[in-house]
Amino acid sequence: MEQSFISIKKFTKEPYSKILGYPKASKSQINSRIRELEKLKIKSLSFTGPTTIENLKTLGKGYVGVVVLAKKNSKKIALKIRRTDSQRKEMKSEAALLKLVNQVNVGPKMIASSKNFLVMEYVEGIKFNQWIDTLKGVGSSRKLKTTIRKILEDCYRLDEIGFDHGELSNISKHVIVGKTNSTIIDFESSSTNRRPSNVTSITQAFFIGSGIAKKAKKIYKTPSKEKIIAALKKYKQEKTRVNFENLLKILKL
Repeated sequence: MEQSFISIKKFTKEPYSKILGYPKASKSQINSRIRELEKLKIKSLSFTGPTTIENLKTLGKGYVGVVVLAKKNSKKIALKIRRTDSQRKEMKSEAALLKLVNQVNVGPKMIASSKNFLVMEYVEGIKFNQWIDTLKGVGSSRKLKTTIRKILEDCYRLDEIGFDHGELSNISKHVIVGKTNSTIIDFESSSTNRRPSNVTSITQAFFIGSGIAKKAKKIYKTPSKEKIIAALKKYKQEKTRVNFENLLKILKL
């Protein structure tokens, strides 16, 4: 994927200003955001990725922000830009949540934050739903099992610290698979104030009644829905390592 970086000085004008102040911002808001980026030592942005906004490619878009590829000094990073119509008034709360999951080695590494920006490690890869379509032939069953197990282990660590991601029933948007690793992303709907259901949500998404579950079944013989639900029920009642290991065993992971 070719990546050309554009100086943030050019972001005072359209179409770039439309991304920096998406969906709508005044000139003074744009200028203020450029100064904020300069303080964060971010000098250039690149328009690349699967999501198109205003005819420009981005890494992603959510209710809170737009994510683009950028450079901090000379290092590639993922930059989350707060939407001007977001109900969130700042990005520091999400930064604190990301910092918390980083403590148990989950998610992209949090680098810095300000009122309107979240600077994170750039995780290169593709969304899980695209990745599963690339699995063909010898070794695909092992690759799928290894990736699912890694994500389930991450989810277990989140459950352990009482942290709920909130959107893991939608794997296609929230799991990135790279050449050597897989990562859970996007913690904007996360909370430490509700009962965590990370393992439960993602197991259901991987194995029960979704398009991904149907694809997984074609790659390796997954257990019956009833067996999975019984193991999940036991885990939900008591989120112990023993019950988690039992779930992995049922899932043949």
